[in-house]
Amino acid sequence: MAFQRKNQRVSATDILQEMANGQEIKLSNCTISGELDVNRLFVGEENFDTSKLDIGVRDDRKVITIAEQIEFDSCTFEGNVCLAPPWEKPDALEMVFKGNAIFNSSVFKSQTRFSRAIFEAIAGFDGCTFESVASFRQIEYRGVGLYRTTLFEGYGLFDGSVFLDEARFTNTCFCKGGNFTNVRFEGVTDFAGVYSRSKSVPVYETVTFARKRFGDDETFWRFIKQASQEAGHYQLAGEAFYNERCAHLCRRFHGPGFEDLSARQKIVRYLVGLRLVPELILGRLLFGYGERPVRVLVASALIIVLCGLYYSYGGAQIVDRASEAACEMEFWDGLYFSTITFTTLGFGDMYPVADHLATRFVAMSEALAGACLMALFVVTLAKRFSRG
Repeated sequence: MAFQRKNQRVSATDILQEMANGQEIKLSNCTISGELDVNRLFVGEENFDTSKLDIGVRDDRKVITIAEQIEFDSCTFEGNVCLAPPWEKPDALEMVFKGNAIFNSSVFKSQTRFSRAIFEAIAGFDGCTFESVASFRQIEYRGVGLYRTTLFEGYGLFDGSVFLDEARFTNTCFCKGGNFTNVRFEGVTDFAGVYSRSKSVPVYETVTFARKRFGDDETFWRFIKQASQEAGHYQLAGEAFYNERCAHLCRRFHGPGFEDLSARQKIVRYLVGLRLVPELILGRLLFGYGERPVRVLVASALIIVLCGLYYSYGGAQIVDRASEAACEMEFWDGLYFSTITFTTLGFGDMYPVADHLATRFVAMSEALAGACLMALFVVTLAKRFSRG
C-alpha cells in the first residue's frame, strides 16, 4: 500500500522508514521536516527496521535499490536531502531508483545530494528550486532526465554524470554557476532558454555529445556563450559561438526528424543539404565564423606558395619587363610575382604572356582570392577586437 499524504507536515524519519519497507511514496504539497538522509538507516541509534530494504554489495559499496516509484509533488524540504553516500565516504553507497523519481515543483531549502545514483526510469525535477548546493554528480540517467524551469540558487553540480536518454534543461537558471565537467549526453539534449544570473561561467571541460552530428549541442553552447558574455569572458564567448554555429550547421543539414526518415528520404535530405557546402567551406572551415583568423592567414600563405611554385615552373609564361621577353623564373622570383599578384599591387615589372591563357587564369584567380581573403581577415580581426 502506498504511503500517501497531501497538505501535511511529514517527518523525514517516516519517509525513510517507508522507503525501507519498499512502499510507494506519493506526497503532494507537503512539508518534510528533518533530514531526509538515507545514511541514517544504518545508524544504530536511529532504530530503523531495514529487514525489507533491498541492500546489495558491489565493488565494496552498499547498493540500495528503491523498486517503487517515489513522488514529491510541490513539496518543501526543510532539512538536507541526501540520497547519496556521505561526503567523507563517496564510494560507500549507491542508490538505484527502478521506478520514477519525481520531485516536480518542490523546494529544497538546504543541501541536496543525489550523487552516484542510478535512475532507471524518469528523474523529474521540473520546476524545482534548490536554495543551496545541489549535487547530481556521477549519476547515470538511464531514463529521461528532466530539469525544466528549475532554479539553482546555489551551485548545480552535474560533473561526471551520464545521460543515456533525453536530457531536458529548458529555461533553467543557474544563479551561481554549474559544473558539467566530463558529462556525457547520449540522447536528445535541450538547453534552450537556459541562463545564468551571476557573472559566473559554467565549467564544461570535456563535455561530450553523442548526437553532435545532429546539432544537439547547439543550445548548450548558446547558454555558455551568453554566460561568458555577461561575465566578460569574451574569448570563451567566441569559442562557444563557434561551437554553436557548427552545431547549427549540422542541425540544418540533417533537419528535424532525420532519424525517423526512410533511406530514400535521407538521401533526398542529403542532396538538399548540399546547398550548405559553401557555408561549410567558407564559413566553418576557412573563416571559422569569424573566430579563426589564423586559418585565413594559413590559406593565404598556402595560395601564395602554390602559385609561386607554378610561376617558377617552366610551363608558366611570365614576361620580365626588363628583358621584354618570357623567361624562366627562379622560385623566389615566382614567389615575388605571386605575392604582388595576391595583394593586387601589380607593380608591372612582371606580367603573364598575353596568349598564355593558363598563366593568366592562375593570376586572375589568385588576385581574386587575395582580395577576398584580405577582406575576410580584416573582418575577422574587427569582429574579435570589437567584442564587448
